[in-house]
Amino acid sequence: MTATVGTLEGSRLWSHPELGLHAVLGAMGSVRLGAPGQDWAALVPLVEVTATGHGRLWSGERFIETAIGDRLAYRDHETVQHGNRARTTIRLADPRTGLVAEVVLETVVGAGSLRSRVRLVNEGAAPLRLESVSTLTLGGVTDADGGLDGLTLHWADNDWLAECRWHEAPFREHIAPLSRSAHGHEGRGCFERCSQGSWSTGRHLPMGALTDRSGRSWLWQIESSAGWRFETGEREGAAYVALFGPDDAHHQWWHTLAPGEEFTTVPAVLVRGGTGGLDTAFGELTDHRRLIRRDHPDHRALPVIYNDYMNTLMGDPTTDKLLPLVAAAARAGAEIFVIDAGWYDDDAQGWWDAVGAWEPAQGRFPGGIQEVLDAVRDHGMVPGLWLEPEVVGVRSPLARTLPPEAFFRRGGVRLTEHGRHHLDLRHPAARAHLDAVVDRLVGEWGVGYLKLDYNINSGPGTENGPESPGAGLLGHHRAHLDWMSGLLDRHPGLVLENCGSGGLRMDYAQLSVAQLQSTSDQQDPLRYPPIAAAAATAVAPEQAAVWAYPQPDHTADRIAFTLTGAMLGRIHLSGFLDRMNDEQFALVRSAIRVYKDIRPEIAHARPFWPLGLPGWEDAWIAHGLRGRDATHLAVWRRERPGAPQSRTLPLPQLRGVALRPQVLQPTTADATVAWDAVEGKLTVGLPRPDTAVLLALNTTA
Repeated sequence: MTATVGTLEGSRLWSHPELGLHAVLGAMGSVRLGAPGQDWAALVPLVEVTATGHGRLWSGERFIETAIGDRLAYRDHETVQHGNRARTTIRLADPRTGLVAEVVLETVVGAGSLRSRVRLVNEGAAPLRLESVSTLTLGGVTDADGGLDGLTLHWADNDWLAECRWHEAPFREHIAPLSRSAHGHEGRGCFERCSQGSWSTGRHLPMGALTDRSGRSWLWQIESSAGWRFETGEREGAAYVALFGPDDAHHQWWHTLAPGEEFTTVPAVLVRGGTGGLDTAFGELTDHRRLIRRDHPDHRALPVIYNDYMNTLMGDPTTDKLLPLVAAAARAGAEIFVIDAGWYDDDAQGWWDAVGAWEPAQGRFPGGIQEVLDAVRDHGMVPGLWLEPEVVGVRSPLARTLPPEAFFRRGGVRLTEHGRHHLDLRHPAARAHLDAVVDRLVGEWGVGYLKLDYNINSGPGTENGPESPGAGLLGHHRAHLDWMSGLLDRHPGLVLENCGSGGLRMDYAQLSVAQLQSTSDQQDPLRYPPIAAAAATAVAPEQAAVWAYPQPDHTADRIAFTLTGAMLGRIHLSGFLDRMNDEQFALVRSAIRVYKDIRPEIAHARPFWPLGLPGWEDAWIAHGLRGRDATHLAVWRRERPGAPQSRTLPLPQLRGVALRPQVLQPTTADATVAWDAVEGKLTVGLPRPDTAVLLALNTTA
């Protein structure tokens, strides 16, 4: 490890060659990120802060142009090098309030990504009530012609059963040209996306992008399980991007810093893609995600998971229902068997509002749940259980025995949402309770997999004493991540799946600790393809759990369709496999064998989308993974009026390469494949609608 304290060489404090960015020091001490030759006025202060009594210099909807951000002046900086990673800390100070901002910029040699977070310290004599703090800002973004007309804006809506729905629009469609020269001021508005409540991705993914006509792109991700917000707009003829955690206006977050106290923002990452468009940028972002997460053997092994819930037992497991499924799942090739919701339900009024103790239901398992867990192990699989740790049902005894301070409260009143209370994992009693539960399930019962669900949106957060609700939510989520890390420290082989009613808490605060992410609760196999294909925008492929639920009443095409959709992620197998005939079961086994053959490539492959990111109603959808030694491509054709029976997929990165496309799964689709090396185009024919195929694009050499 080496450390260097920067000396000023001209006006550059820091540089990132792959991004083409520099931290530039201005004449008055301000520091801004930009590229050589850019207009200083178009750049944005490195940190933007609003605090009570210290607002913005130009009022509006934007959270840039803040008074404190304008005053923050360079103090010093240093870089610490550790192997191929570098961490640069740039310190700024506000002479009026005494606030010091330490901006930490993390980079990797050769990587086109920049990760940032900001630590604020109050070195002044009076408390400072923070209302918003940026994590990362960037200005001076233009198209290849130096203007804004060629920029395209990208963002993703996210909803229950309809995750990862990407949209694009011309930048000028949302940021109108205002003829600034006519009135001497910038606009007051911006394009923004933000979270609402405790589902971090209940409305949108914490991501966005700008691309230009040449295919170059800026892509960003905010790594927060609590509040987050990004904005982009126009500043002095160029676009800017500002990334934030929670703030007062959108998340009821404020944080009072007494003299000597500090606060650290959530992290965010900025990625630069070359002329390959968003595919290149998402490849860089995928590399970043793999770099920041906790190391775990699951990321390399990619075991096949069977889960009894989706379109199968649906929260009604019993010994008699499970044992045939255990045997069938093992014969199909599953390596983990998860008993989902309901294993604790022995209540005549139902389990939803009575959960919390997480004890097995005697009526469901007359011989004890251990009989089923033992059967799973006897069939060579790892047993797993579903758990919703952060909630306690209003009828649970724990709602009365745990102290009031162990729950979310606002205005001194305990929160109730959909029949549940919400635990605050900063409280030692809440954490001790959950530690005891997991240590029993894992340490005593031998469970090796936990699906951690989260099915309520608790709103802006909790008030513990004088704190704001948003600060309480952020504090809880940081404690929740620490709790999960503690589980893995004590049980290193344990695998954790993150679920929030599917993909409603699909963020890289969670996924830096959890091994897998449930991508959706979508039960219609014909609706799942756009979710499965776009999941790799939000999650590294080897962490993206995609349901495959073949059923005995399905046709061969439908069985192949639902299985193929999960082949480039993590197969979450379900369905009544025990009731299938031999031909149907053979289709399942064949798909699982193919998956096991290709999964070593998934663990390090980069995603791409030959037809662009999928639309919700698209007839043809294509999603690929480009690995070190192989390229695989999943193609779906859904029944839509006027949809052709074949589609040509542009693969410009493979132009001139002699390929031998091979159909891996299924052999029953009657697919035709033709490769044009001169044009770099692959034509895929699927004669029947609602079919799908997995291809290997092998070189002929």
